[in-house]
Amino acid sequence: MRNVYRAFGMLIALAVVLQIASIAMAGFTVAKDAGDGAAIGADYSNFGQSYHSIAGTAIGLLALIFLIVSFLTDVPRGRTLAAVVLGLVVVQFLLAVASFGVPALGILHGINGLAIAAVSSMAARRAAVPNQPVASV
Repeated sequence: MRNVYRAFGMLIALAVVLQIASIAMAGFTVAKDAGDGAAIGADYSNFGQSYHSIAGTAIGLLALIFLIVSFLTDVPRGRTLAAVVLGLVVVQFLLAVASFGVPALGILHGINGLAIAAVSSMAARRAAVPNQPVASV
């Protein structure tokens, strides 16, 4: 079960990297389309934006499964790290919603995404190291 835990940690981190790539692509696509004369309005969308939205929902599901898996393994602090990942994902969603009203909050949305990747990869690394018996001195 440690390998499943590790796989979910790495999968979440990878998914966040793809999120970063997709939103970067979305921004450059908006700039290109505007430069080409496209009207950028409320009904405008591009692949990067759509992917970012859909994949964000998938990350939420992965984080929930990650927490469930954490209860089935003996990874040191595994439950805590999985709970932190899920908490950060909830904060990420709330920041995304709030950022449409206050765009400056988008900065925190980006930073929090990096925190999700960092904590989930840290959890995956913990699962890779077998439990060490405590040696008496």
